[in-house]
Amino acid sequence: MSRVKTLQNLFKRYRRPGDIVFAWFVFLLSAFLILQVADQTTWKSGSKLFAQPRFWPAVSLGCMTLFAAFHLLGSALSERIQGRWREVLLWASALEYAAWFIAYASILPYTGYLLTTIVFAVALSLRVGYRSKRMLIAAVATSLVIVLLFKTLLQVNLPSGLIYESLPDGLRQIMLTYF
Repeated sequence: MSRVKTLQNLFKRYRRPGDIVFAWFVFLLSAFLILQVADQTTWKSGSKLFAQPRFWPAVSLGCMTLFAAFHLLGSALSERIQGRWREVLLWASALEYAAWFIAYASILPYTGYLLTTIVFAVALSLRVGYRSKRMLIAAVATSLVIVLLFKTLLQVNLPSGLIYESLPDGLRQIMLTYF
């Protein structure tokens, strides 16, 4: 009986308060995905079971749904821990960086690779708390190195910004080619 109590205490110590929200999310996602298997895959008559295009996706999604249901059941039956929504908001805060990336990719065609990279590197440095002059200079220097490395050494074809069109001819050609 003491082993059971020890395991229960161990699970309590490592259990997170947002677990039930995560369990519901994974269960609903896996249930949705398994319902889509018939529409997204095919069944070829005359083929062996293991060679069917639908077989392995159905097995993996079936297992995912089953284990998500077990996780949901375990989370529902365990005691509630305070701070569930605070943890869920912490998870959601990671989506901020996806928004930064989407904004970067959206602005890039207008302002160009060099200017956009420098502005976003400095803005992200400020966002995470690096406010010293040394760190901001490091962000600008890193941006310059990244732009030069991608455009010249790796020869990655990146979009030039519409802002470059307003530059004088000689400078515009340099900016379009190298920055």
